[in-house]
Amino acid sequence: GRKLDKKSSTFKWLITGCALCRCSDDDPAMFGEKVTLEEHKLSVHYFCLLTSCGVYQRGEEDEGIFGFLVEDIKQEARRSARLTCFGCKKKGACVGCNVRSCRKMVHFPCGRKQMFVSQFTGLFPSYCPDHSPSQSLCTGLDISLPRSCSICLDSIDPVLSYSILKCPFCHTSWFHRDCVQRQAHSAGLFFFRCTLCNNKENFQEEMLRMGIYIPERDASWELEANAYAELLEVYERCDALTCLCNNGCTHSAKSGWFEVIRCRLCGSRGTHRKCSGLKVDTKDWACTDCTQATDGKGQRRSLLSKRHRPSVHSSISCKRYKLTCQYLIEDAGFVLNCHSLSLRPSLPERSGLPEELLQSLVPRLHPPSVQVEVIGDQALSAGLDLVRRADFDPTQTLSVRFKDIDQTPLPNNLWDSDTAKEYFLKLLMQQIQECVVFEGPDGSKNLALDSEALREDLYFDVGCLLALSLAHGGPPVGFFSRALYQCLFNYPANRPLNVTHMTPDTHFTHQITEAESLEELKEVMAVSWEYLELAGCNRPISSLKEREALVEDLVSFTIITRMQLPLQRFREGLQTLGVFDQVQLFPSVFCGVFCEAGNHLTAQKIGQLFTISFSEQEEKLTRETPVVTFWRHFLLECEVGRSSISLQDLLHFATGSAKLPAVSAVSSPSISFLHPLTDEGLFPQSEPESKHLLLPVTSSYQAFKSSMEQAISHHVHLLPTDG
Repeated sequence: GRKLDKKSSTFKWLITGCALCRCSDDDPAMFGEKVTLEEHKLSVHYFCLLTSCGVYQRGEEDEGIFGFLVEDIKQEARRSARLTCFGCKKKGACVGCNVRSCRKMVHFPCGRKQMFVSQFTGLFPSYCPDHSPSQSLCTGLDISLPRSCSICLDSIDPVLSYSILKCPFCHTSWFHRDCVQRQAHSAGLFFFRCTLCNNKENFQEEMLRMGIYIPERDASWELEANAYAELLEVYERCDALTCLCNNGCTHSAKSGWFEVIRCRLCGSRGTHRKCSGLKVDTKDWACTDCTQATDGKGQRRSLLSKRHRPSVHSSISCKRYKLTCQYLIEDAGFVLNCHSLSLRPSLPERSGLPEELLQSLVPRLHPPSVQVEVIGDQALSAGLDLVRRADFDPTQTLSVRFKDIDQTPLPNNLWDSDTAKEYFLKLLMQQIQECVVFEGPDGSKNLALDSEALREDLYFDVGCLLALSLAHGGPPVGFFSRALYQCLFNYPANRPLNVTHMTPDTHFTHQITEAESLEELKEVMAVSWEYLELAGCNRPISSLKEREALVEDLVSFTIITRMQLPLQRFREGLQTLGVFDQVQLFPSVFCGVFCEAGNHLTAQKIGQLFTISFSEQEEKLTRETPVVTFWRHFLLECEVGRSSISLQDLLHFATGSAKLPAVSAVSSPSISFLHPLTDEGLFPQSEPESKHLLLPVTSSYQAFKSSMEQAISHHVHLLPTDG
């Protein structure tokens, strides 16, 4: 009896074990469909047939196994019985490396373990790890390395390898090889695409190259019989907390108190009229869930005025509540992303002006307003205090109030709400440009790597303030470098960064490019060997021809790799009020907002043009300090048209020209102060030859403005213009 059992089990294995790989596993996603022909006592995996070196499809589809004749399969099994597997060291290897000089042979399941790549297209070639295709990072793009698989969401090591692949189109979707193979097996040719960017053509082509099998059929969920039958079923169950029906909650009468009526909004909840205290003839009813989410009439209620705060009040989560999921904004369209299970605003029909695009994104601001108190001209400090509040809500209107250094509020008649907010946002933009998170020349700033700013999460805060300023009608940014804009929004797309994109005079990479001899190049590298070691670029150089590759690696490390965390936090800050998402949809439209400062005069340009000379006497210095604040505010009013004179008039009065002087001018414009000898008012004076402006020392801004406007209006009309 025991001998008979042994024979029976051996016979069963002969049928269930694959004739080519000797493996009895049945996993269609990993090994293909397993087909058994009992009359021939033969079982075989579909992938083993496709990848075997010595068997070909000589029959029709209905002959043998998928067109592979039984005799051919048996002949291939006999041929491979003499070949040893590179992985398990057993006989029967039928899959070989497609490179002729390579002699490595494996069973197909062993090949997966040994990192063989089999391409299910053309002649179905396979490649060993030494000759298999691979993927590489795109150094021309700035992408944050992922932390999880975009399919199973488990954590991954952000290193491309045999088991970790990425999408070739968006470069941000990374996944396990097994995960994407199972996704392809489930989705089929018609639905298999990137889970993030939804690209299909490029994605499928790359996955075929990397050894992913894509079945030529519809998705598995479309082939299942009666897969959507439950959608045709009518919900008939009472969901009241206390069901009063004697026949139970599943009973539904044809009419009367115990007829189940369904929610008219979702249709997935029901109640007996009696159980919910309704009238006997009630037909219109909405469940509790829908009532809380709407106004009871089917209109989506905006929850932005009723913010849901996270329960964990960490230093990050309290202030990091970003409205990137503004799917409850009134009058906005909606698009459902089936992969991320999140809602995002629909795209406008066409791209317009940046102001219009931002306006279409930002919800109506809700009262009450949030109070912003600015001490002196410290707008950035006030802004940081604002976004770091535990109850910070960017959709609230801004109410700005300025105080002088002595904490005394300025007169209300000098600061109406619009003027104060406009001045605050302009001053904020100017001070953000000069803060520690940026480096480089004016008008072309890159992000700087600052450890203290990282500890304080200043990159997020500054990004949040920039988004807040743009969304609340502030001035354009205008100081981003093209490299920074490309790193943030991938525009222009797929354009590699080079040494010209780096901040000038901040790194020795420029010295490497300027080295004229091999000895000079080695000398520069020797001086900076620590940084090269950190960047992974400290390698021997034998000729100047290798300099280009070295510079490319250094640029990639300096601008992208080492700046991953600052860029990530800066992006997350810009996502406040959905500004980042909107810019990413229309990067060409917004490029001028972030990168191209206007050629026209601005208050900031004129303010930076003049050098202020204070008096040495303590008494005079005390009176001169408030005048500087008057001067800056007066420039802003001239810029926005709240003054009878323009910035051109003011510049003409001070320098004799309505145009900005050249940067190489010998003498830069300067400012000093004119103190009154009596109680009579003073007027500003100018010395155009020396580009010197004397500002009157007044006790109030109104007196300062009146004095400036009268003198400049009179003087400009007397002077000839310089065209």
